Amino acid sequence: MRQLILRRLASSVIVLFLASILVFALSRASGDPRNLFLSEYTTKEQWEQWGKDFGLDKPYPTQYLTWLSGAIKLDFGDSVKEQIPATTVVRRKIWPTVQLAIGAYVFAIFVGVPLGVLSATKRGTGTDLVARSFALLGQAMPGFWLGIMLILIFAVRWQVFPAGGREGIVSLILPSITLGWFAAAALLRLTRSAMLEVLDSEYVKLARAKGVSRFMIVWKHAFRNAITVPLTFAGLFLTALLTGAVVTETVFAWPGLGRLAVQAVFGTDFPVISAIVLFATAGYLLMNLVVDVLYGVLDPRIRHA
Repeated sequence: MRQLILRRLASSVIVLFLASILVFALSRASGDPRNLFLSEYTTKEQWEQWGKDFGLDKPYPTQYLTWLSGAIKLDFGDSVKEQIPATTVVRRKIWPTVQLAIGAYVFAIFVGVPLGVLSATKRGTGTDLVARSFALLGQAMPGFWLGIMLILIFAVRWQVFPAGGREGIVSLILPSITLGWFAAAALLRLTRSAMLEVLDSEYVKLARAKGVSRFMIVWKHAFRNAITVPLTFAGLFLTALLTGAVVTETVFAWPGLGRLAVQAVFGTDFPVISAIVLFATAGYLLMNLVVDVLYGVLDPRIRHA
């Protein structure tokens, strides 16, 4: 296990390094960053002074090394829009996104996994048909459409929940359902497929022949061996929620990282974009490591090469 962790950490450092090169290259692909500050009153002396202040008068490799040294210290520069450190801007938006991600994650786990188990144990029945229909619709419906429909029904027509904004726990319900709907459907399908495979295995048939109770067969024998498949998706999905809630946060005017990313892209705020991208990359790599470790804990038969 120790060698696994060390190998994963080494590969994570390499991936982060490659991601930093890509982020820096994209920030320069659109032109000189000094163009963001141009106005009709800009003089040649100001242009050259900006180059000296930001190191833009040096070759690209030198600029990258300067930028990388700052990124390692979590210093991505000041936000173009707010004129404060980019990490400060990102840090202010993390907690709202964490709240939304946790809400969506809880919805996905407590809806997708039980329905997947129920669908597998009731294979071929009306319950199975309803569950599979939910999975099909959940993965086919666009997130923005689902969010708008929920707003129209529960906020406009019935006025049960607020239509947007972040105003207490009640305002978290609709965006959490919207964000977690796709994951719940995916978890349902993965759990159902994994459970069906295990339930048809020989050792489960032997347990039935010995008279083991249905509850023990489903939850102790089958579910424990089937959980590794949905575990992978669930672990990676949690990180995706933290950084990929762009559509949901935009539809519900939720002040999180997703909405900040959209605003930073339209405002060509490269320091903020760089911080968000690298934080997201680090989150995915960390969650991959956690999932690999959990594999070995849940199923000791797994051996990592």
